[in-house]
Order: sequence, then structure tokens, then C-alpha cells
Amino acid sequence: MRRWFSDGAFRAIVRNAIYLASGNAVGALLGLLALACAGRGLSPTLFGTLVVVQAYAKSVSDFAKFQTWQFVVQFGTPALARKNIDRFRDVTGFSFGLDLASGVIALAGGMLLLPLLSHAVGIKPEDFWWALGYCTLIPVLTAATPTGILRTIDRFDLIAMQEAITPLLRAIGSVIAYFGHLGFPGFIATWYLSALVGSGTLWLFAVQELRRQKIENALRPGLFAPARRIKGAWDFVWTTNFAHSIWSARNAGSNVLVGIVLGPAAAGLFKVALTFFDAAGTPASLMQKSFYPEIMRLDPASQRPWKLGLRSGALAAGLGVAMALLVIVVGKPLISAVFGAQYLESYDVLRVMSVALVVSMAGFPLESLLYIAGRQRAALVAQALSALLYVGLLIGMSQLFGIMGAAIAYFFGQCLEALFQLVPTLQSYRRRHTLSFHAPEEAQP
Repeated sequence: MRRWFSDGAFRAIVRNAIYLASGNAVGALLGLLALACAGRGLSPTLFGTLVVVQAYAKSVSDFAKFQTWQFVVQFGTPALARKNIDRFRDVTGFSFGLDLASGVIALAGGMLLLPLLSHAVGIKPEDFWWALGYCTLIPVLTAATPTGILRTIDRFDLIAMQEAITPLLRAIGSVIAYFGHLGFPGFIATWYLSALVGSGTLWLFAVQELRRQKIENALRPGLFAPARRIKGAWDFVWTTNFAHSIWSARNAGSNVLVGIVLGPAAAGLFKVALTFFDAAGTPASLMQKSFYPEIMRLDPASQRPWKLGLRSGALAAGLGVAMALLVIVVGKPLISAVFGAQYLESYDVLRVMSVALVVSMAGFPLESLLYIAGRQRAALVAQALSALLYVGLLIGMSQLFGIMGAAIAYFFGQCLEALFQLVPTLQSYRRRHTLSFHAPEEAQP
């Protein structure tokens, strides 16, 4: 471990992860407070409806959004390293244009589909208009350009600060809604406004940082003109878009699928378990956010990024074992204290899902390593296969075994994704000598 930390890149990954953890830890506690207020202030059915409405908006945005933050990191990091500001402007302008276009399309699609799906996911007629209004948040949820800018410029401290703002506002609003007996309208309005203000803060930080770096006109939106100057732009964004759409169907869409198969009350229980699972897996998600920009500065033909991936995965796996044990020990009393005895069934769900923590945390570097190797399509295939099998398992096992069947399906889904990504990653490592350094250069006019 002493040798590991003698590597400046590894220290940077851990340092940036700690930055993010500082904001995320506060956000997780505040988010738990907001969920607790909603769980205690609403009936299990209404709480499940609130969860389904949020999950629906997030699922639609995740399905439609392009992973523009990955595009900015993939193409913008090398541009800044070479001090090619014109190239960086093309990258951020193209990214912003994609955010705008995908946001408008996602908003229209989400609002048109909701009347057809509202009954199936358990949204009652009296709550429909609240759900439809919440859909106007979809364009905000699709935008990822400011995150990519801040990660590329290595301002993880600002991202950490912003990640605490949304849960803080949501917690304050949820406490007011709980003690003020504002019911379902109060909670859904709180969750809406907190997400809106939090996303606006992220844009503000990105604009201020661009000005500090003296990079002007970086957020002038464009699509076809900058794409012609960035070789491989459309291939990368479409591939990562499909991959993330699949990921959203497997994760955020899980609550919707559970709601369809088992009803909104079961969706609420599954949401409680997922909240604890996501909180326990936070170290890996934070390391991934700092790992990807850091290895983009390294030569994939050398052993260094691959060693960084192995070391980071090993560190995350050790943390995964500790977090899984912690969840098993404190999960039941914590759920009872926070949400109430009526949600204790979610502990059995969480106990099954916690076994997958070690697998998912150890495998977090795999996707990023495939991207630096130029094998984003292999990552897409891996996610598609694992998600397809997971959705089938989730529907089938939920019908057979109820909410526990959903938990078992989630465990196998995590294992399948790690396995399917590991195989092409090992192949890329063996062929690393054929890889080129950094993202492709601009296309010739």
C-alpha cells in the first residue's frame, strides 16, 4: 500500500474521491432524512407513488441523455493538456448542444408516455397532474456538461460542494412538509425545487471556473459543425448513450418494474433497500468519478493505467467487504429508526443485495479502462447483455418470489455486469501495445 500511494496518479484518485466523499457523505445523511420524513409523513402507498414519480422522471432522462460528461473528459482532457483551447471549445459546445437537444426530446417523450403508463405504475388520477408537472424537471436531469467541465479542470471540490446542496434543500423542505402536514403535494414540490436549484448551482460553478481559466465561448451550443472537427465524436456519444440507457433501465428503472409487477408499496420497500445499497457503494462510485479523468492523462499502451485500475479495484473491494458487514449489522435497527417498523421487510432485501457490494465495487474501474482502450462498444455489449438478463430475472423472480426475488435478481445482475466487462478488459490489457495515447485528434477539414 505504501508503494501504491507513492504513485501521484493513485494519490490524486484517492484525494479527489475524498473530496467527493465529503459532499456525498453529508448528502447521503440529508437524503436519508428526506426519505425518512416522506416515509413517516405519507402512507406506504403514497410513499411508493412518490418514489415511482421520481424514478419515472429519472428513468426517462437517463434513457435519453447522452453521457456528455464522459465525452468532455475523453476529448477535453487531452485538449487542455495540449493547451488546445479551440479544441476544448468544440468539445464543450458539442456537449452542451447534445444536452439541449436530448433534454427537449426527453421532456416531450416523458410527458406523452406518462398518461399511458401512469395506471400501470400505480399513479392514481388525483396524483397524475403532480407527476406530469414533475416531468418538466427532465431536461435539467439530462444535462451533464458542467460535471464534465469541472472534472476535466480538476475541480472536484466544487462538485463535492454542489452534491450537498440538493439533499440539503430536499431535507429542509421534507422536514417542513412533514411537520406542516403538507402531504404528497408538499413532498413532491420539495423534491422538484431542490433538484432544480442544485442543478442550477452546478452550471454556475462551471461558468465561473471557465471564466477563471479564461476560456471564453466554451458553452456556445453546436452539433454538426464541431462534430466534424472531432473525429469519433458521434460514435462515442451514441455508444455511451446506449450504454447509459441500458444502465438506467437496470437501476433507476428497477423501481418502476417492481412497481408494475408488485405494486407501489413494494416499490417503496425496494427503494429503501436501494437507498442503503447505493449509500454503502458510495466509495466505489466516488473513486470512479475521480479515476476516469486521471487515467485519461496516462498512456494506455503502458502498464500504469492498468495497474491503477487493479489497485483502485482492490482498495474498493476491501471497502466493499467492510461496508457489506456494516450494512448487515446496523441495517435493521437503522431502517426501523429512520423509516419505521412498517419498512423492516426491506432489511431482508438489503441483506441479499449487500453481497453484491464487493463485486460491484471491485469492478468499478472496468468500464473506464475499456474507454481509454477505445473499446466503448465492448462496454456497451457487456451492459446490454447483463441488463437484458437482469430485467428478465427481475420480472420472473419477482412474480415467483415477490420482493425477495427482486433482491436476488439484483445480486445476479451486478455479478453478470462485472463478468461481462472483465473479459474484454483482460483482452484489451493483453493488446495494450497496439493502443494509441489520448483521444483522437481533430478530423481533417
